[in-house]
Amino acid sequence: MPNLVIAISSRALFDMRESHRVYEEQGLDAYAAYQIAHEDEPLAPGEAFGFVRKLLDLNARFDAGVEVVLLSRNSADTGLRVFNSIEHHQLPITRAAFCGGDAPWRYITAFGCHLFLSTEAEDVRHALDNGVAAATLVSHGTTKSSNAQLRVAFDGDAVLFSDEAERIYKQEGLEAFTASERASAKQPLSGGPFRGFLGALHDLQQSAPEHESPIRTALVTARSAPAHERVIRTLRAWNVRIDESIFLGGMDKSAFLKAYQADVFFDDQASHCASASAHVATGHVPHGVANQGSDQL
Repeated sequence: MPNLVIAISSRALFDMRESHRVYEEQGLDAYAAYQIAHEDEPLAPGEAFGFVRKLLDLNARFDAGVEVVLLSRNSADTGLRVFNSIEHHQLPITRAAFCGGDAPWRYITAFGCHLFLSTEAEDVRHALDNGVAAATLVSHGTTKSSNAQLRVAFDGDAVLFSDEAERIYKQEGLEAFTASERASAKQPLSGGPFRGFLGALHDLQQSAPEHESPIRTALVTARSAPAHERVIRTLRAWNVRIDESIFLGGMDKSAFLKAYQADVFFDDQASHCASASAHVATGHVPHGVANQGSDQL
């Protein structure tokens, strides 16, 4: 069995803006005709292409056991262009589900996926409801890190951790949040939707050569002292390593993500995703209290 399985939609992997425009303006039949007419023209890389390429390259570097599965609303007929593009870009992706207009998230569990990336927010919410880490790609165009390492960045509350602390902030304010986190400093937070994915990355790091780890992880959070201690103790209780932890105290995250050279960043708050997406591939995680109202933390 693979150590890490990622499911990705065709629009997250490739730039399909032009064909999607045809679908929106002219309908399904015109879209199908367009895809068939252009099926020998390779699609350009999309928002998550660099992340996927680096993931798959781990297999050549140390036999990581990483697999990427394509999940698409295309039919097999219109999806031929996608598979031709996979072959053109020499991506070792062999498994796929073309669902002919139906939602592809239904096959996430059957494929044993640890993460699902899509541009369809509804599919992402269904995946999260079924216990799979998932995010909606919101970047504009492609981003590419010059670093050879796979670099993944996470927000904390409602992504790696539950939203229990964030709920206090939303309902009672910063002072109550700070007091609660100080009082609960030695009590680990519950896991959020991306805890399992972080754990899978950690396991890959442990199996990689010690002298040159091909994976680097970072926590980039709006928290600051004294709310840092509970986060550190939580990760310690999980026995999971985070290579970098950046406590910003409410500062904008985008400059730090750019400096870190993240291949992908996951955050639950739409405002943070909007600012980060200009610099790095960004996945919005529609989970927790921030997605039930305003998103300020």
